[in-house]
Amino acid sequence: MMRYSIRGPHKGPALLATAVALATVAACSNGAPTGAPPPPTPSGGTSASAAPTSAPPSPTPTPTRTYPLSTAPRTIPAVRDHEAARGPGWKPTPTAGIVIAAGSEGLADEARMLAGELKIAYRGAVAARAGDVELALGGKGSPESYTLTTRDDRVRITGPDQAGVFYGTRTLKQSVNGSGAMPEGTVVDTPAKPQRGLNLDIARKFFTAEWIEARLREMADLKLNQFGLHFSDDQGFRIASDTHPEIVSDQHLTKAEVRRILALAQSLHITVVPEIDSPGHLGAVLRAYPELRLLNVQGTPRQGAIDISKPASARLVDELLREYAALFPGGWFHVGADEYQALTVRSPEASYPQLASAARQKYGPDARVQDLAEGWLNDRAAVVRGTDKVAKAWNDGFFRGGVVNADKGIEVEYWTGKEIGVRPPVEYLAEGRKVVNLNDEYLYYVLGEPNQFTYPTGRRIYEQWTPRVLRGTTPVPARYDPQILGARFAVWCDLSRAQTQAQVADGIRLPLTALAQKVWDPARPTLTWDQFRALAAEVR
Repeated sequence: MMRYSIRGPHKGPALLATAVALATVAACSNGAPTGAPPPPTPSGGTSASAAPTSAPPSPTPTPTRTYPLSTAPRTIPAVRDHEAARGPGWKPTPTAGIVIAAGSEGLADEARMLAGELKIAYRGAVAARAGDVELALGGKGSPESYTLTTRDDRVRITGPDQAGVFYGTRTLKQSVNGSGAMPEGTVVDTPAKPQRGLNLDIARKFFTAEWIEARLREMADLKLNQFGLHFSDDQGFRIASDTHPEIVSDQHLTKAEVRRILALAQSLHITVVPEIDSPGHLGAVLRAYPELRLLNVQGTPRQGAIDISKPASARLVDELLREYAALFPGGWFHVGADEYQALTVRSPEASYPQLASAARQKYGPDARVQDLAEGWLNDRAAVVRGTDKVAKAWNDGFFRGGVVNADKGIEVEYWTGKEIGVRPPVEYLAEGRKVVNLNDEYLYYVLGEPNQFTYPTGRRIYEQWTPRVLRGTTPVPARYDPQILGARFAVWCDLSRAQTQAQVADGIRLPLTALAQKVWDPARPTLTWDQFRALAAEVR
């Protein structure tokens, strides 16, 4: 609420009235009627009975407007630090514009986007004036951090990189969407985790490019920065291929569509991480190469599993890895490594003697089938590394007690503790490995809810989960927090017809929103779930 006060220590209506009364008394103290001039002074000297002439009284102060201390902008994720100030804040007006500071021309795309969203002018690299929003590169801070200052009827957003400035524009956009204005003061904000995002399975269920682009826009407003694209599995291979067109499913994304998706993602500071899962989950590929299927000792093929004892298997998968590494410009490639069916039987060596023989031949007399699988993972990671990308792999592809150990440079994507032989997350962390959280207890949205999966709720994530809760519901010790790189919410389409694209979009909206809050700031939120859910509707 706005108030009025006079300058100086006395404030409020009662004190103003007192000041006026005192001024009236002073004016009447010479005995003259109010408004009458003082008696004349005789020429040639002063009257002995006259009072000395005093300085004219100061004019009555003009009241000025003051404001209560501002409160932090209401956004998702919540800003981590806000220095309150007194002032009207900022709101878009017909004369307002978005400008770029000198030397920050690389922010032109971010500036144009914000101008369109706020429906005000983009004026380019010119000096800011009253009512403007200025974007600038510079200052110290961690990657993706930003400072947003609202003062003197203008906003200035600065950051050490373009992503940080972009996130500052998301804060401004949300605040204006929710309240119509940006409060006075200074926001200093930075994410707790560097990897924050969504994982989508388009192999089992085809999603259109337009649907994916809509999710990227939602992600960007939530300051999420990583989109995992699982496009190869037993049910389908969903991106066009130049090297192996014979493996591509009828419903698929063209490379032109993928490039369009990638261009949008790049403009939103989102990295798309492709995944070609192997040596399991290759059923769609193996339909064109049945001679590479993994057969057990009875000659029965295992679904989706490739025979990693055959050199042709590695050549085929590596050709695909190199093709799609060239298509996707981001810094990661997911190579899978989960649920290899040869390792789900009581005795892999007895069931798959060709794998056991290949393991001993390659890694020595003590090597087992798990060592051949671990070597496969290392070899695929080396191919990815040769394309200047970091390899990711699912946690059940990392084994203990063998003669071959997984390369320490591979990021562990921890999703489950339910598979045979799967180790608890602390074991990976104690080895010094870096881990990303995809906990299937909270972050797995599996269509049709098979195998005792239930659709995760935003409320559970918001109230119970943090990035340290890697498996089940128990967090790992705080000392491992720096090794946890972040988290992604994952959509898996096991029963692909259970939901439409529209139902999936609606079902994941609040869970993804809750995840965005907890990877930006894992501390206990200040809002209740009901308040948070209401805010999510306001700011979008």
